[in-house]
Amino acid sequence: MEKNTQKKISICFLILLISISFFLVLCFHIDSDYFWHIKAGEYMFKNGILHHDVFSWFVQSKYWMSHEWLFEIILYCLKCIFGKNHVFFYSFFSVLGLFSIFYFSNRKNIIKNIPYTLILFVFLVLMMIPFMSARPHLLSFCFLSLTISFLYEYYQNEQSKKLFFLPVISILWSNIHGGSSNLIYLFCFLFAFIGLFSFRFSKIEAERISKKQIKTLLLIGFLCIIGITINIHGLKMLLYPYQNMMDTTMIANIKEWQPTNLSSLYHYVYYLFILGVLLTMIISKKKIQLIDFILFLLAIYLGLKSVRFWMYTFILIYPFIFSYVSKKKIDKNTSIMILALSTFLLVSFLITPKNIPNHLYLNDEIILILQKEKPKRLFNMYDYGGELIDQEIKVFIDGRADLYGKYNYQDYLDICNLRSNTIELIQKYQFDYYFVSNEYPISFYLNSSSQYEKLYSNKEFSLYRIKD
Repeated sequence: MEKNTQKKISICFLILLISISFFLVLCFHIDSDYFWHIKAGEYMFKNGILHHDVFSWFVQSKYWMSHEWLFEIILYCLKCIFGKNHVFFYSFFSVLGLFSIFYFSNRKNIIKNIPYTLILFVFLVLMMIPFMSARPHLLSFCFLSLTISFLYEYYQNEQSKKLFFLPVISILWSNIHGGSSNLIYLFCFLFAFIGLFSFRFSKIEAERISKKQIKTLLLIGFLCIIGITINIHGLKMLLYPYQNMMDTTMIANIKEWQPTNLSSLYHYVYYLFILGVLLTMIISKKKIQLIDFILFLLAIYLGLKSVRFWMYTFILIYPFIFSYVSKKKIDKNTSIMILALSTFLLVSFLITPKNIPNHLYLNDEIILILQKEKPKRLFNMYDYGGELIDQEIKVFIDGRADLYGKYNYQDYLDICNLRSNTIELIQKYQFDYYFVSNEYPISFYLNSSSQYEKLYSNKEFSLYRIKD
């Protein structure tokens, strides 16, 4: 391929990635956690960093591991600058940042086989759709992608200096989304460990890296550990991700932690993706490198373990998958096709209305009633908590499951599902109001009991008050 043609195709593909970034904004959605994120950001911007809860009547003043504090302040500042459209700016630039890392870290390889690359990015878009919300994980994807890209480049080229940026990234990561920041040093150690091996077994082969590379990887890993401690919670941040993963109740009951399964049609996108990658590696004439094989297995493990790790799968696979793809000749119409696709995506973005709802679950009527009633010991559903916090109504529970897990999360589940200890728990907490989803057993109990007065009800939820 001539250099001019190669440069032209590369630029066209970059335009395509920018167009995809715009298109993905159309998939943006508000989730319940957004509301407490933005409220926390507002509180910290005006009053200082939060170390203890201020939003719940039950756990108020308890220690809160605000491991996303910097993201929340950034989000609130964006709201002050861009108003209601701040979520679009955040999602677009986060996705564009991620795609830029993909592009510039693998610019030569993405045009190696354009049809394969386009298919790969179709799966990327489909897997990204569930994550298009104002959450810190979009920035974590960027941090992880930089980490894997720098490590992989150093693994192949001892002269690469990009690895030395990782300790700086670890500081940013631990303050923006500390719950996943431990990945940066774990991958440093993983690359160093795999680099110790040298063997050939069937289609898999390993080549030992130099002692200098291993020492450097270990050093950078330890520097990243130090970097993670440079945050408002100090050393606690090192243990937090592991403590969080030990909360089996939270993992078993929160939707985003659910495993990938065959019963959900949309999950087949993930299965098809990993199957395609596996076939690519098997069919290729190239030997499968041990580092690639381990990253692939780890990617599958994470993706099957939880839907929230789908993007991790793509990020781990992306640096090496093109090395297993054969070159395909590019004709003169390739750039026209890419630009046509880019134009279609941009036009779709421009002509599609983009609206952000004021509320997700609640409505103005129920908010006015709650503000008038001023409940002191409200029982509320988990998903409603964020919006209630946004309206400055004290909650029993909200999306911060890591905070409530050691206090009342299991009790909340027992009450919702009207388990045998529900009456005992109701007496324990002395709720004065109940704001519940009509789908849960607790709603049927409240509706049939003479002890409670229904103040409001629609098809989705009801508000009850205990009678005097």
